[in-house]
Amino acid sequence: MRAPDWLTKRPVAHRGLHDAARGIIENMPAAATAAVAGNFAIECDIQLTADGEAMVHHDDALGRLTEGSGLLATRTAAELKAVRFKDTAEQMMTLGDLCALVAGRVPLVVEVKSHFDGDRKLVRRMAEVLASYSGPVVGMSFDPDQVLALREIMPNLPRGITAQRTYDDGHWDKLTPAQRDSMLYLRHGFTTEPHFVAYWVNQLPAPEPWIARNVFGCPLLAWTVRTAEQRERAARYADQIIFEGFVPGT
Repeated sequence: MRAPDWLTKRPVAHRGLHDAARGIIENMPAAATAAVAGNFAIECDIQLTADGEAMVHHDDALGRLTEGSGLLATRTAAELKAVRFKDTAEQMMTLGDLCALVAGRVPLVVEVKSHFDGDRKLVRRMAEVLASYSGPVVGMSFDPDQVLALREIMPNLPRGITAQRTYDDGHWDKLTPAQRDSMLYLRHGFTTEPHFVAYWVNQLPAPEPWIARNVFGCPLLAWTVRTAEQRERAARYADQIIFEGFVPGT
């Protein structure tokens, strides 16, 4: 299987086409609607709920962008769908809600968030939702086991590795050295067999995404592109951008 041509045809809006100054917050319905209006693919994150639903949200806890507090994994989908984004009237969506909203008008790039605990329930729920969705979709994850789950549970869905060159910043402190090591150098690629790579723009160029792109034919997306310097870097080393903070072409 090859990565779909649409993956690199248009820029991908990171967590939707959000703009906090206009009251449009990442991963909320208005951000998806704005991306559709601009004809941009939508990158979104999904998190698992206590009752096995896939919620569209980046953080694993409430509070940064939403009202309330607590881990998403301890709440039901019904409880989370009632949670409002701060200073808005909008509420959290399930992946099914997002699919119904987008209705195939633009592609979806779904990042499976992970606790690196081997739990594959989120990918299984993603498979159930997408089984009845005919729009263009790909899946991806930082976690090698979740990428492998995408391969095994949804073999016909194009899948990607989300990656960076190093994992020594505070965000990855929760992982064991062995887990961080498993993510380095795209080394799990021979097992997970990705169709594309999404790589941190600040760490391009790097040997591993270059090999994936030029030897194995995997398209390379650069994330998250915000500045003019990052746009120039991505144009030199990648096939397309995952962007936020500006509107490409304007």
